[in-house]
Amino acid sequence: MKKFKYITGLLCLLVGISCTKDFDEINTNNQGFTSDEVSAKYFLTSAQVGLYAPGRFEYWRAHLIHTDRFAGHFTFGMNQSWWADGLSYTYDPGYTDAAYDWLAGYFGNIKSFGDLTAEGGEFENQFMYAMSLIMKGLYYQMYTDTFGMVPFSEAGVEGVLTPKYDTQMEIYKGIIADLDTAMNIIGDEERTGLGIDDAGANDVYCGGDLQLWKKLANTLKLRLGTRALGAPGENFATQTITEAMSQPLLDAGSGSVTMKKDFVISEWTSSSYGDVWNDFGAGSDWTVSQPLINLLQDNNDPRLAIYAKPAKGGTFNFENDGDDDFMERVDFMEAALIAAGATYTRTDNGNTVVLEVPSGQYIGQPVRMNGLTMPYVRYDLFSTPSDAIIQPRGKEAEGYPEIIISSADSYFLQAEAAVKGIGSGDAQALFTSGIKEAMKLWNIGEGDADTYIASSAIADISVGTTEEKLEKIALQRWLASYTDGFEAWAVVRKTGYPQELAAGVNNQTIFELGTLNGAYPQRLRYGTGAQANPNFNAAISTQGPDAQGTKLWWAK
Repeated sequence: MKKFKYITGLLCLLVGISCTKDFDEINTNNQGFTSDEVSAKYFLTSAQVGLYAPGRFEYWRAHLIHTDRFAGHFTFGMNQSWWADGLSYTYDPGYTDAAYDWLAGYFGNIKSFGDLTAEGGEFENQFMYAMSLIMKGLYYQMYTDTFGMVPFSEAGVEGVLTPKYDTQMEIYKGIIADLDTAMNIIGDEERTGLGIDDAGANDVYCGGDLQLWKKLANTLKLRLGTRALGAPGENFATQTITEAMSQPLLDAGSGSVTMKKDFVISEWTSSSYGDVWNDFGAGSDWTVSQPLINLLQDNNDPRLAIYAKPAKGGTFNFENDGDDDFMERVDFMEAALIAAGATYTRTDNGNTVVLEVPSGQYIGQPVRMNGLTMPYVRYDLFSTPSDAIIQPRGKEAEGYPEIIISSADSYFLQAEAAVKGIGSGDAQALFTSGIKEAMKLWNIGEGDADTYIASSAIADISVGTTEEKLEKIALQRWLASYTDGFEAWAVVRKTGYPQELAAGVNNQTIFELGTLNGAYPQRLRYGTGAQANPNFNAAISTQGPDAQGTKLWWAK
């Protein structure tokens, strides 16, 4: 199964790109490596890590400045921030290009691992090759759901320098075909090989467990089928969903597939929210959004104290220095307190308004406020992320792994299928299991989860219209995707929930209407470098204008 060729350049690459602490255990000497000392697994970690924890530059721009905020989880724009929360709602290629260049360029990492492990590759291993196909699926789902049409069928093909852009339907079908191939290769096998050929701890997603990889692939297949369902021209989604639900999926037994943070690798290679938070001071800090805090708080959700910290509170003086919209903006700040159910007092004295807000209350910051409103958005008025999210480098905290795909999402997708009449599953039972698995991601005990399920209407889909049930499933998926902004943003675009996000904004006194005149962003624009491909114009002609407001194929 494995064919070994001694190539000095390849071994130099092995030393250069592997970024796992296990690599220190490799016995190197002046004579180089022997065939029983090398394996494709030493190339695996670097191909995996950067997709979910890229370098600080990309993490900041792709995650925080774009997807996390479009997802409605985090907000900028408090009075000490470097930016108003309208940042990125007005197109800026300086930020979008960073996100595009990272994602468009990342394919090479996965393709290289696939080439090494494919039949005839330097480290031929059919089971690691199956893993590469699943990683390719994870990558392309993120890539296409961010930009829409991208090169797929001709990407990485030798001799093709300007690959065509495939439609999202073609890409989805291609991913599903790759996943089916990978699952067939894996079959009943449990490991990628023996000894040096066992991926083991170098596989930071599944620890070398091939059956967990198979469940991961099948759950991704279910996600793709669910997202494609009802899209124009699709004729495969129901069959895809049915096939996926007939095979093992991520569940309570397997748990979620996550990637533990690495606090040894340089943040320029693998970063986290904590790097941005702690490296730049208050200017780069952010707060937790009003939609997230209020949805948690209004339903007595035990994740509230895990996701966020209470606001510091204090005495906040607002003085009118000639702003014609002074009172409207102050009233808006007060409305945020009211929406959060906060205790406070307000005193009006001529051109001065004082809000006194006791500490210890969870208060979410409204999203997308403009630069003129920014001086009124006092930092200590609002909740900030929990220590688990913003831990400094070198000090690990419980509860914040990068989410690859969760067992919670597996159950929620099955519950959605049941509500839509696909399969014979018990929608409420599946929904309940999804909530419990979502709680486990953050180490919340089963007792607290049971209490929440028994007492919260948002956890009950045994009653109500079909649309009301689907809304609750969407909201739970959105909550469970906290820190996975790419997926949370996709949930909003596909389902239209939470409604307050999907509806956009229209009050230009308070909000940044941006390039979309207040509408909700549907995609990121391609990077400026994409226009060098002569197939770019054909993609725009098919998909629609290269604008944030152009809906993707599957979007509601």
